[in-house]
Amino acid sequence: MTNPATLRIATTADIPAMEALIRRSGIQLSKGFYTDEQAAAVTRHVFGVDTQLVEDGTYFVIERDGELRACGGWSKRATLFGGDRHKSGPDPLLDQATQPARIRAFFVDPAAPRQGLGRMLMEHCEREAAAAGFLAMELAATMPGVPLYAACGFESVEDFAIALPGNVSVPLTRMRKRIA
Repeated sequence: MTNPATLRIATTADIPAMEALIRRSGIQLSKGFYTDEQAAAVTRHVFGVDTQLVEDGTYFVIERDGELRACGGWSKRATLFGGDRHKSGPDPLLDQATQPARIRAFFVDPAAPRQGLGRMLMEHCEREAAAAGFLAMELAATMPGVPLYAACGFESVEDFAIALPGNVSVPLTRMRKRIA
């Protein structure tokens, strides 16, 4: 029998394991949603840990049977998506009364899909953002993530694409949800 999953705040010591999980998830769970070229480009150039979230205490890991199985978080800062290598410039704090909190960098181990780990992260992040005074949440969803976010009550706001090196374009969907 599988042991229950446990959720905790991510630490800097978790970063190597989170980066490895993100690489596996980004490539393997993109099959059927993105081409191999798109999955490789977005994983290489965009996906990754945003260490500001770890420092802020708003990024979490889920472990089961001693293994890291998922990671994700929320942010009180302006950046909508991307790990450290994708960011540039300052990342100002959001105004809870007028701006939505950000849901950031949800990744599930390809060995543990559809086991409720993404929903567990989302419910935790929603509670935390609401407790911090935010009235809504917003995210940039990859195509593999859209079904989870829609099932959690997010609505599509706009479709857009990001241009990556090698003339690769990756579609994303901006989604939003009221939480108060």
